[in-house]
Amino acid sequence: MFGKVKKWLGIEGVKLELELPEMAFEEVGAVSGQIVFRSKHAQTVTSIRVVMIERYTRGRGKEKLIDEYLLGEINLDKRIEVPAEEPIAVDFTLPFEMVKAPIDEFASRNFINKGIAKLAKTFRNTKSEYRIEAEAKVEGTALNPFDRKSIEIIPIGEV
Repeated sequence: MFGKVKKWLGIEGVKLELELPEMAFEEVGAVSGQIVFRSKHAQTVTSIRVVMIERYTRGRGKEKLIDEYLLGEINLDKRIEVPAEEPIAVDFTLPFEMVKAPIDEFASRNFINKGIAKLAKTFRNTKSEYRIEAEAKVEGTALNPFDRKSIEIIPIGEV
């Protein structure tokens, strides 16, 4: 009985780990990586969802605002048999499209505006952080395995 509950909750079940490069280039518009599955018991993954999210923060203290933007998403609808005690790797390529803030649009007009925009961003304490998240649906479990990793995005023209 205890074994059935552990299986349903995903304890000792499939574990998911993202393997990503440390950085991606905005001009490429995609990032490739691997999802590695491990399990103590043989189980079946029915689908995988991979997303890239930008966390955009600005302001200080009580006036701090945080927004999150979905930059890219893929759904891999294929059955993957994960054998006991043997890792299985699945390759993926996640296309993404950057969201431009109004201040970034202003900065892209010319080099003078770029300096003004950089000063304004420093004054407003703006920062973008990027992460990739993966979640897998596993047959017979209620809680799905997931992982998230931070990644650095290199903007166009800064290579």
